[in-house]
Amino acid sequence: MLTGDIIGLRARHEDDIAVLQSELHDDVPTAARADGRPWRPITPGSKDSPFAVDDTVQGHAQFSVVELDGGALAGSAALWGIDAHHRTAHIGLGLLPSARGKGYGTDVVAVLCHYGFVVRGLQRLQIETLSDNAAMLHAAERSGFVREGVLRSSAWVMGRFMDEVLLGLLAEDWRQDPTH
Repeated sequence: MLTGDIIGLRARHEDDIAVLQSELHDDVPTAARADGRPWRPITPGSKDSPFAVDDTVQGHAQFSVVELDGGALAGSAALWGIDAHHRTAHIGLGLLPSARGKGYGTDVVAVLCHYGFVVRGLQRLQIETLSDNAAMLHAAERSGFVREGVLRSSAWVMGRFMDEVLLGLLAEDWRQDPTH
């Protein structure tokens, strides 16, 4: 398990999937904001769940987010679109409603940076988030991500187009916390 100050990132357990699907995917407005694909219902237990893990896929590293104090499931996190040639990847995370507003997002981003830069040897990490996602923007900027641009009207979310903010962080600009 990779640990931060208040959260840990561990392998996805089978019983995490139902909770993540129920609390993140089945909440249509939240899911529509988090995924670039149109929302569709997914049968509980289906292998098509966005939270099911295929360990053979090399370009995607999925984690379950857990609280260090007690081990309760707090959400999902991933490095996705991992490109070994260009040494880049994208960061994504989703916290359960009960885990929001506790500083977990900032800690998750910091631990994913450690994983990307130290464990995987990547050169660049990137985040794309909706322009009104203040929590993600704050978490990214606290970890040193720089706003690189706005993708105007690039996301179709619940009947309207929204802007996305593109943020990037290079390995040499990352402020590594030696405790991670």
